[in-house]
Amino acid sequence: MLNFSSLFYGCRRRWLYGLFSVVIAISIGLTNAQVARAVSWFELLIRGTQILQLATMSNQQEVQLGQQINQQLIDSGQAKLYRDRNINKYINDIGQLLAKHSDRPEIPYTFQVVDDKSINAFATMGGFVYVNTGLILKADNESELASVIGHEIGHIVGRHSIKQMRETAIAQGLLSSAGLDTSQAVQIGVELALTRRNSRQDELEADRFGLENLREAGYAPVGMLGFMQKLLEAGGSTPSFLSTHPATSERIKLLEKKIDATTANSGKGLDPQDYQRKIRQL
Repeated sequence: MLNFSSLFYGCRRRWLYGLFSVVIAISIGLTNAQVARAVSWFELLIRGTQILQLATMSNQQEVQLGQQINQQLIDSGQAKLYRDRNINKYINDIGQLLAKHSDRPEIPYTFQVVDDKSINAFATMGGFVYVNTGLILKADNESELASVIGHEIGHIVGRHSIKQMRETAIAQGLLSSAGLDTSQAVQIGVELALTRRNSRQDELEADRFGLENLREAGYAPVGMLGFMQKLLEAGGSTPSFLSTHPATSERIKLLEKKIDATTANSGKGLDPQDYQRKIRQL
């Protein structure tokens, strides 16, 4: 009995040593496989840190991360929400109609109005879109406003924030072979939402998605062209909505090629009086 027990414990000890050696070997291999990293996969596992694989992020994970980014933006005061119920409902109604006709209608969308006089709109992953009061006031009609919201939905459709997050994490040495720490992902997400440094390719793709979305939702496509053209002709400092590469003039030329002049005004949202009535609280 004693010998059997000794043998049993000896085998179990050797088995545990073997397993521990395998885990260490795997962790070392994974660590060495990725040069840019914050901590190793094994360290993150021991600490119980939640890790995201950006390359294979599911819709549910993206929405959850977007919710955390949104909460951080609000709690930090970097996105001060405008609380008028009628204005928020109006923006949400436009946004939900566009989202339903977008190329990615399967995720939930959240549209919020930011109390800021600057002409700006931005989006983050997981269906979160923000529109400044200054931009709402700048638009002449609903089609112009819808074109901006459609453009931001286009960034979500293209999953541009996820791509930018991965590039930023690599550049900052935060991406481990296992993925990215969720808390670090939230901070990067907040930074990306505020700085809005989209690439030429991403902006043009968002324009294309936005224009298609505008048409599918029944809006006159000329609204997108009109809003960009009006801001370009206004002169002075470039609104932050248009402060990204490529140049606004290039985007306008490309949109003009995509919009048929004979059907440019076909659709809803071109009545300026109706629009002013709907945003009169501002």
